[in-house]
Amino acid sequence: MKILILKPSSLGDVIQALPVLRLLKRHHPDADIFWWIDSALAPLIEGDPDLAGVVRFERKRWGKPRHWPEMLRSIRWLRAQRFDLVIDLQCLARSGAFAWLARGKFLIGLDEVREGARGFYDLAVPRASFHTHAVDWYLSVLPPLGVPVHRNFVWLPERPEIAAQVKSKWPVVGVQASAGPPGDTLKRERQPSWMALQPGARWKNKRWPVKHFAELIHSLTQRYPDLRFAILGDQGDRPLGDILFQAAPNRCVNLCGATSLLEMVEWVRRCDLLVTNDTGPMHVAAALGKPLVALFGPTEPRRTGPYGQLENVLRLDLSCSPCLSSKCHFEKPEECLRALPPGKVWERTQKLLPPHT
Repeated sequence: MKILILKPSSLGDVIQALPVLRLLKRHHPDADIFWWIDSALAPLIEGDPDLAGVVRFERKRWGKPRHWPEMLRSIRWLRAQRFDLVIDLQCLARSGAFAWLARGKFLIGLDEVREGARGFYDLAVPRASFHTHAVDWYLSVLPPLGVPVHRNFVWLPERPEIAAQVKSKWPVVGVQASAGPPGDTLKRERQPSWMALQPGARWKNKRWPVKHFAELIHSLTQRYPDLRFAILGDQGDRPLGDILFQAAPNRCVNLCGATSLLEMVEWVRRCDLLVTNDTGPMHVAAALGKPLVALFGPTEPRRTGPYGQLENVLRLDLSCSPCLSSKCHFEKPEECLRALPPGKVWERTQKLLPPHT
């Protein structure tokens, strides 16, 4: 049996769609499953034990006519595979068209009215309600296919080679020496506690103010003398990372723009807690079962919050929130996050940090 999954982007969406892959492979262990994904995110799933292959979607290149022959070759390759099942989890007109052009025996997708992709499908699966979480909506394509939905799977399997790579590139993630009891001339080795911080987000109005993050670091360093901070983000978040690094230079590692996608995953796996805006690493932590504090403003956590940890979402109850818009039109710009006090975040982090910190 051959299966094609289409979910090209974004990082958080791909993470949330992975349970579909896991359960398909559990139910059809001999199936060859391929994933159509944006080339920028392909490293995240390349080499995944449940995948037979990754089909790169060159979104930026294929937007230019001179690269259209590449796109046609990719479509011909998809057709040649003769997929038994094609699953479109992106539910956009573009992904629906590619799914249809793959000419699989059966095409199922999500019913998203605004894009019209359902016109390409043999079966369109509606969202149960406005507040249905994205993970549950993605999983809803499985029962019509006779695939049971359960949690008996590893969402993000460990990559030992990447973990070793992280320890080699950043030796600070290893053990550190600590003094023994009085009179003990030997030094014992112990694992330092790490907290990950994600100050950036694609939408500007999804960012908790960086000065609030810095204040949180200052408060935590006073209370937890052994706590270290890993600042996550892409190259564009580097200025934010620099500000947070200066809040505690001896305690912070600024990883903004310095890690690969898989290295970022292993850093989150290594940390005891993540404090984050609504963005990709939040979904990584949720998939790993890592404790997190998620800071929400314009978006709806019941739809796209940290799966299984909605009780750890902090947000203000404003009349305009959630607006689901990337641009703030409130009389007090971005008040939904600006007014979320560091003290409230500090209180929640104390409840979630391990007692040995």
